[in-house]
Amino acid sequence: MCGIVGYVGCNQAAPILLAGLKRLEYRGYDSAGIALMNGESVRVLKKPGKIHVLEDAMEASSEMATCGIAHTRWATHGAPNEPNAHPHTSMDGDIAIVHNGIIENADIIRKQLVSEGYTFRSETDTEVVVHLIDYLWEDGAPLEKAVQAALRNVDGAYGIAVVSSRDPEKIVVARYGSPILIGVGNNGEMLAGSDAAAVIEVTRDVVYLDDGDCAVLTAEGYRTYHLEGHEVKRGVHKVTWALDSIEKSGYPHFMLKEIYEQPSSVADVMRGRILPGSGDARLGGILEHESELAQVERIVITACGTSWHAGLVGEYMLEELAEIPVSVEYASEFRYRNPVLEEGTLTLAISQSGETADTLAALTEAGQRGSTTMGVVNAVGSTISRQTDFGIYLHAGPEIGVASTKAFTSQLVALSLFTMFMGRRRSMSASRGHEIAQHLQMLPAQIQEVLKLEEEIRELARGYKDAQNFLYLGRGYQFPVALEGALKLKEVSYIHAEGYPAAEMKHGPIALIDEDMPVVVLAPRDPIYSKVVSNVEEVKARSGKIIAVVSDDAPELQGKVDHMIKVPHTLPHLLPVLTTIPLQLLAYHIAVMRGADVDQPRNLAKSVTVE
Repeated sequence: MCGIVGYVGCNQAAPILLAGLKRLEYRGYDSAGIALMNGESVRVLKKPGKIHVLEDAMEASSEMATCGIAHTRWATHGAPNEPNAHPHTSMDGDIAIVHNGIIENADIIRKQLVSEGYTFRSETDTEVVVHLIDYLWEDGAPLEKAVQAALRNVDGAYGIAVVSSRDPEKIVVARYGSPILIGVGNNGEMLAGSDAAAVIEVTRDVVYLDDGDCAVLTAEGYRTYHLEGHEVKRGVHKVTWALDSIEKSGYPHFMLKEIYEQPSSVADVMRGRILPGSGDARLGGILEHESELAQVERIVITACGTSWHAGLVGEYMLEELAEIPVSVEYASEFRYRNPVLEEGTLTLAISQSGETADTLAALTEAGQRGSTTMGVVNAVGSTISRQTDFGIYLHAGPEIGVASTKAFTSQLVALSLFTMFMGRRRSMSASRGHEIAQHLQMLPAQIQEVLKLEEEIRELARGYKDAQNFLYLGRGYQFPVALEGALKLKEVSYIHAEGYPAAEMKHGPIALIDEDMPVVVLAPRDPIYSKVVSNVEEVKARSGKIIAVVSDDAPELQGKVDHMIKVPHTLPHLLPVLTTIPLQLLAYHIAVMRGADVDQPRNLAKSVTVE
């Protein structure tokens, strides 16, 4: 969600910090701020709105500093205004902090500090932490000791970076439940960031901190500690993705670029992983755990948002093709129930970022109950990838647009590979596996064919951009696609939309259908196609405007729908990869025509690292 970047070294900090913040804009934010160490004091400047507002304000300043921290804030505690923007400072201005996460006992600590004479200038939980650091800082002690003392009194999630004029040219960072990494520069400089995008312009060498870690950064290097004070070792990892993968590369928006990257991102998921001769999948991240997976009797998939929709498709795949019972759980609800995870249960977490707070919490709960855990994530080195027992990387490259597109289709393909792997070790025949492998390999070219429909879909969007409501209907494998299509439209265009199983329409939503209600029907040729045709008849009888996504000429729907979008045909469990792309394009073009910011929709964040 919020973005953090820090720098200490031999160069001017401000340009590096601002460049890092711009790399983090995709995470979603409503204010931005910076703290610079200029000799004997800490200079803080923060503004509500976009980073360019902060940048413009800084142009009037001649601040010179080689150490600083910066932040983009997505409001949790307090309105998105200047007092609530980060960084926050101690009363004397000697300490500055930036923070991602939520401090759950902030109100209790605030009352204690007020009784000690502290005053607060914001509504945030973060300001509590900086005052607590000040209160617990012992004379002569280094900054990190005061930070560690404060964090031992804090409940909740945090990723923080702290600087102080009392202990200058030093940044202290710490994490618990909210990601922080260190960037190791080559020329006497160190960086910190909430993800690798913040530091990649300076270095590709990063150190991922674990929960409970604290690190001290100076121009000479870094040291990592546990909050209790003893030193720990954390290795350096290399960021392999290219810088241009987080550039727009001529596209007007990241969302459109990432929609068009899907032929390559889907191919990257499969690269080196398909064994067409034996009808099997080679998944390096799980091969060493084949014996554990052979004992799996049930799978619980946990995820949020778009990843949850991918999990629903995964449920249908695994039950049909691998004959394994599966349930799909909202991660945000999972940990607060009393989930039954009997012996032989695999808990599978899906997350693009690998940092989703609710999904991490669900994994922790599952692990504490003795379940084997597995991750399907995109971000290499992310917390979920490190905390699960094993998993599958998507290798889809960075996804910058807040509305997930290529990550969703990559998740579907990864789940299909996992299904093939599990199925071949159960009852799936080699010939069936070979058929799936062949159709998987056809997907990149088929996606290219779907993308050729963009101009047709753009014209379709022009006719529906002023609609107030949309209904999306699908059955079987297409029901999760209906949910995902409705979510995409809501996220980027702010039009109310709902996804439903097509047969459930007459159990309530049918009351909404009239000549002003666009209805998107997923109707590819699959085993329940005839049932969907009947649902189309029901909508047509009530004058609904019908947009049908089909996989052949669909003669049964001719004259019954207002618009028909035709995608190539493939196996039923792979059709969601193709049918979802027209819905991504429809949402994108409607949003653009309505003047919405499709890459940074209001109130949304790319990586939800708070509950």
